[in-house]
Amino acid sequence: MAKIGRGSSPNWALALLTGIAICGFIDRIIMQVLVQPIKTEFGLTDLQIGLVSGLAFAVLNVVLGLWVARIAERRRRTPLVWIGTILWSIATAACGAAANFIQLIFARVGVGVGEAVGLPATSSIVSDYFPKEKRTTAMAVLMLAPPLGAFIGSAGAATIAQTHGWREAFYVAAIPGFLLALLFALTVDEPKRGQHDGLTEDSAVPPFSAVMGRLFGRRSLTHLLAGSTIASMAGFALNAFLAAWLLRRFGFGVAQAGIIAGLIASLPASFSVLGAGWLADRMGKRNPAAYGLIPAISLIIAAPLYILAVTRDEPVIAIVLLGLSALVQYTYLAPTLGVFQNMMHPRMRASSSAFNNMIYSLVGGGLGPLVIGALSDRLAPDTTQLGSAIGLGHAMAAMACLYLWAAVHFLIAARALPREFHLPID
Repeated sequence: MAKIGRGSSPNWALALLTGIAICGFIDRIIMQVLVQPIKTEFGLTDLQIGLVSGLAFAVLNVVLGLWVARIAERRRRTPLVWIGTILWSIATAACGAAANFIQLIFARVGVGVGEAVGLPATSSIVSDYFPKEKRTTAMAVLMLAPPLGAFIGSAGAATIAQTHGWREAFYVAAIPGFLLALLFALTVDEPKRGQHDGLTEDSAVPPFSAVMGRLFGRRSLTHLLAGSTIASMAGFALNAFLAAWLLRRFGFGVAQAGIIAGLIASLPASFSVLGAGWLADRMGKRNPAAYGLIPAISLIIAAPLYILAVTRDEPVIAIVLLGLSALVQYTYLAPTLGVFQNMMHPRMRASSSAFNNMIYSLVGGGLGPLVIGALSDRLAPDTTQLGSAIGLGHAMAAMACLYLWAAVHFLIAARALPREFHLPID
């Protein structure tokens, strides 16, 4: 069992960082399951819902994330984590207090600001706790945040919203962040930077241009970023409206739709994230191409499964197909993050993570929900609930096609990885 205290074990640090990341994802995606009651109360369109679900969160997150990451390369990273966690927890509570659409947008911007402060240093800290051959597995544990956060956020928020109202769901979601921030501040110390990479902790901080040079100078990293960005755009967009589609298409209640959406996005995804991380580390020892091949094959399978799911008339068939798709559509997370951490200098890792998160936030979290919302409004044959469901289903099918595009980039990365994975990182 991990010892709790200063200088605590890597496993304890990873457990707390994963818990904080789960809270961050809950606070990020809780809007998705509350789409329908918020839309009804404020009289919003799907385009406006897409704006508040995605772009409002990303607007300052992308700018501050890079700035904070440069601080993290030079100074202690652990205070940034707990301070950021407190900030986004406050902003989540503010979402529940919003009296109108404009206030809701500003509160969502606040959630993005908090995550920009707290999350860029997370993967860098984990990388300094674990050696190269175990990093992708450790990153897989960290990447449990999206599926577990999706389940807890969807099921919990839906249940609370149905019994007490959507505002109370935001208030409850804010509480764990405060508690974990305090526990992290009291029990986790700063790891020695570069201790598993044979580099000295006092090595110079490379300029940001060197980070970009590494990223775009190595073909494997460039295409891993492109593939994961496109896949994240599809994933953010689809998850943003899944509960709303279940509610509109099959007449589920808010709680029922939220719980189903949460289960789909959590249980199968958790197995695939952990399994992909473990398998990539195991196969990658013999052939680094595995870090690209595993996501590529998975996404090629995920696309047709999702398209079939959102075009079915029977709820049981649709839900089963959605679950099968979720079993493979998130396998790109751990291998991508693991490769980036392994191929970056220890004082580049926070910056590269922040840059990647910036791209994911703008293109994935920002544009994804916005595009699918606009497509849904345009493709709906009429304004009835069935018409709205049909339009949304067609929009979701179109977005799922992006997984095939992403798979092409992962295949290209797989070809480049054998010659680039073991290049010097200093």
